Amino acid sequence: MRSKPVFMLPLLLISFLIGCKDTPKEQAETTKPTRPNILFIMSDDHAYQAISAYDTTLIQTSNIDRLAKEGMLFTNASVTNSICAPSRATILTGKHTHINGKIDNLSPFDTTQVTFPQLLQKAGYQTAMFGKLHFGNSPKGFDEFMIVPGQGRYMNPDFITPKGDTIQKMGYASDIITDMTLEWLDQKRDPEKPFLMMYLHKAPHRPWWPKADKFKAYLEKEIPEPASLFDDYSGRGTAARTAEMNIFKHMLLSYDCKVYPELADELGMNTDPRNGPLFSRGEVARLTEEQQAEYIPILDAIAEDFKAKWPNMDDTEKTRWKYQRYMQDYLATIASVDDNVGRVLDYLDESNLAENTLVVYTSDQGFYLGEHGWFDKRFMYQESFGTPLLIRWPNTIKPGITSDEMVQNLDFAQTFLEAAGAAIPDDMQGENLMPILTGNLEQWDRENVYYHYYEYPAEHAVKRHYGMANKQYKLIHFYHDVNEWELYDLAKDPHEMQNVYDDPAYAEIQEKLKEELKALRVKYKDSEELDQKFIDKYKK
Repeated sequence: MRSKPVFMLPLLLISFLIGCKDTPKEQAETTKPTRPNILFIMSDDHAYQAISAYDTTLIQTSNIDRLAKEGMLFTNASVTNSICAPSRATILTGKHTHINGKIDNLSPFDTTQVTFPQLLQKAGYQTAMFGKLHFGNSPKGFDEFMIVPGQGRYMNPDFITPKGDTIQKMGYASDIITDMTLEWLDQKRDPEKPFLMMYLHKAPHRPWWPKADKFKAYLEKEIPEPASLFDDYSGRGTAARTAEMNIFKHMLLSYDCKVYPELADELGMNTDPRNGPLFSRGEVARLTEEQQAEYIPILDAIAEDFKAKWPNMDDTEKTRWKYQRYMQDYLATIASVDDNVGRVLDYLDESNLAENTLVVYTSDQGFYLGEHGWFDKRFMYQESFGTPLLIRWPNTIKPGITSDEMVQNLDFAQTFLEAAGAAIPDDMQGENLMPILTGNLEQWDRENVYYHYYEYPAEHAVKRHYGMANKQYKLIHFYHDVNEWELYDLAKDPHEMQNVYDDPAYAEIQEKLKEELKALRVKYKDSEELDQKFIDKYKK
């Protein structure tokens, strides 16, 4: 057998190398970048109690739980201001709301503020946002975005495009936001660049409108009640007693509980305009005929249950009926969020992106799921002050770790910039979480966190207050039209049922905490002068 000519060997070698060469996308997927991708997943009003990694009482969230099993779960994560738009502004800027200007849902965001997506974009990241931002219509620092106007809709939602126009997409919001996210990850991103994806769900925001199959399934569930559902607020002050978010007194039969308005009209219970004719407002008005065919039998079942039970129930029984309706719908919307989070996590696995992607799951704040008889948020009490936080980052975070360190949404911006190797502006006010994520706790020294809520007078009538918290105590000052202090010993009273501010046994602790709160106010550049400035602004 004759050997091949020597001049043929280079050609054979070249042919072999060409035949073995990956496509550009395959090369990018198998060659780990030096900087991590960042997938930031945030839902709206998702209480940590409604994630089974925290508590299995209410729901199973197997997909969100993956992030706890494969990463780190935080049990003392909190927000700086428990209301939607201010929380989002704090996340983007790494600054308290009195600094970034977004103190409430009404005040304008200071557009001169630099956001962390802008800084990541400048550092070479490709950036995208899909879902609910809640303020503005042109988020800075994003190569591509599609955001819902304001609160957005669950059914056949509208989206604002980078061109400034509005388009409607047919279907269920949680599915659509996920579809857009997956399409961008799979078809539009540059595989040679690390990415920041902000994947922002509308759910489970009020009025808790589920996808039809979840709606039907959860209508048949009996949801456990919290121990404090019938709290009389005797252990606390004026603010708790006068807030207008009690399930029995303030939850709307039609808008919230999905009772046909004409049934509530018969009982003289539809004075709120949001209860309007069901087929001319809200989510129902957006349904196609095909969608109506799915939803009407479910609404009919609610109506029949209401007609059979409501006229014969006392106030306690009516509270329990409303609680079940609320929680069935709230949890049903979360079930769809969990399904869709699973779709995105599966995509990361299948595309070989998971190993080098830092994934965060959180909410813009916590929420009351009947605790103290409430729905909504706003207070510095635990259920709204606390927020879920789960972070996965393979090869950096050990899987299955729980942290009780005092962290806040204020810290995300610095953490992402540090992870990306980008410069962190001196005026950001949070703390970089990398020492916690990497197990270097000797480099973490925060003990106290600061909170300030401003939106009063307003819906739900939660009074203005500021305060500080650490792992054992919480001190709150309610001001404006009251001047009341509350102190809670979280070790002895984790559900915050008894204010011990005036208890002589806590006199020394009270003074110490007031000094620490005063120091936090100075540190974060908050003051009585600013308090008055924002009060005067409301008067105008």
